Amino acid sequence: MRSPAGLHVAERPAATPGGPAVVLVHGSLDRGESFRRVMRRLPEATVVAYDRRGYHLSRPAGVTDIAGHIGDLLDVVAALRAAGAGPVAAVGHSVGGDVVLGAALAEPRALPSVGAFEPPMPWLGFRRRQGADGAGSPWTPMDEDPGAEAERFFTRMVGPGAWNRLSEQGRAERRADGPALVADLLSVRGEAPFDVMDLSVPVVFGMGGAASQPHHRNGVTWLGSHVPGASIYEIPGAGHGAHLSHPDGFATYVRTVLAALP
Repeated sequence: MRSPAGLHVAERPAATPGGPAVVLVHGSLDRGESFRRVMRRLPEATVVAYDRRGYHLSRPAGVTDIAGHIGDLLDVVAALRAAGAGPVAAVGHSVGGDVVLGAALAEPRALPSVGAFEPPMPWLGFRRRQGADGAGSPWTPMDEDPGAEAERFFTRMVGPGAWNRLSEQGRAERRADGPALVADLLSVRGEAPFDVMDLSVPVVFGMGGAASQPHHRNGVTWLGSHVPGASIYEIPGAGHGAHLSHPDGFATYVRTVLAALP
């Protein structure tokens, strides 16, 4: 496929031509290569992952809001179809799930089956519980320095030990993704960017097991019970970063989404 302008796209063709295709969309302060092990486990499908605008190798394309990310995903899907792909599904992790849902709402015929793994929807009331000092809450004021906000976000989500284990170059790369991270956070802090209840295509909401945060699991449970045509897929033992820690389980989750393609 031909990559949309400004986006770094990685494609792993299906072992047998003519199979389905799926686009994997990463979350905040992440990148397409985090799906590398998941992609290897899906030989039956053409799998595409890309760095969202403003992140990593798509950083030169500049920063955008969730509406811009939705448009980028639809461009990636259109490029896949132009290259001869059959039906295309999309699966998003975290904020990437919000992007996928927004794209399915905007053009349901382009994405006849979608998956969203623990998509943050604070406008529905599912928010991380704030500590006594406000630490660890996405609702505290953001740092004026996007790079510092990236460090704070990474430390909160992955742990201070993980940040310290990064090389200096690795820390610099994450800080450089700070402006895109801030745009992501602002996109979900305001008014709802879409009404998920208007979905008209099958959607599989994914979630981790007991290791996942309660606000993530509670949100997915509510969505699976209220969104028309929705189902839930749980990856036991996984936390929010299931695509990294449990690639086999995440690949099976993707297959569940592919199975709903017409």
